[in-house]
Amino acid sequence: MTSAPITLITGGSRGLGAAMALALARDGHDIVLTFREAANAADAVVAQIRALGRRVLALPLDVADTGSFPVFIRKLQSGLQAWGSDRLNGLINNAGSGAHASFADTSPAQLDAMVAVHLKGPFFLTQALLPLLADGARILNISSGLARFTLPGYSAYAAMKGAVEVLSRYQAKELAARGIRVNTLAPGAIATDFGGGAVRDNADLNQMVASFTALGRVGEADDIGGAAAALMRPGAGWITGQRIEASGGMFL
Repeated sequence: MTSAPITLITGGSRGLGAAMALALARDGHDIVLTFREAANAADAVVAQIRALGRRVLALPLDVADTGSFPVFIRKLQSGLQAWGSDRLNGLINNAGSGAHASFADTSPAQLDAMVAVHLKGPFFLTQALLPLLADGARILNISSGLARFTLPGYSAYAAMKGAVEVLSRYQAKELAARGIRVNTLAPGAIATDFGGGAVRDNADLNQMVASFTALGRVGEADDIGGAAAALMRPGAGWITGQRIEASGGMFL
């Protein structure tokens, strides 16, 4: 009997990360998810994944703290060994936070925070996980529609997501000898608690976003969960080094 693929999702306790974890579990993956502070939320996702009959492990991780990675790796290895495995088949670099400030008002501290969580963290976490990634594994880096279209106030955040998209192409090229596929998934505006839940909770903003989206509504977390699961399936194995936007057709 073939063992189930094991996929690690950072920031998997809520929002898009939780939706991706559940979608992959429904696709037959065993899941390792990380959380920074939301232990109760992580426990709730763990319970849902177990109800689907999949194995799941939740580990604390602050992706902005690269010094914590060796301890995290050791805990991950112990968890995998308990499952009779020593390899990951998938990695989704999803954990992140937002920053809203005009270009003129963005502070060095705000930019440094965006670099740490959206670029430096995924860069060095993926590097640290290379020995644990199986040949033929899939890496999915989460970007944003804001790396393509422009809305005032997101220059620092969007610049980091643009950097992630370039990084993904280099990873796809340099890891191809091992059969590792690397792609970027770029969500549009999604109704989650990200950014204080504005897209979800502000009716005027929600309506405005829907008005310039081809499919006529704001995205939901499950839209991104399904897109991520599709890119991790065997049938998507000829896709690598690509940016796939899941925005419902924003600003076409």
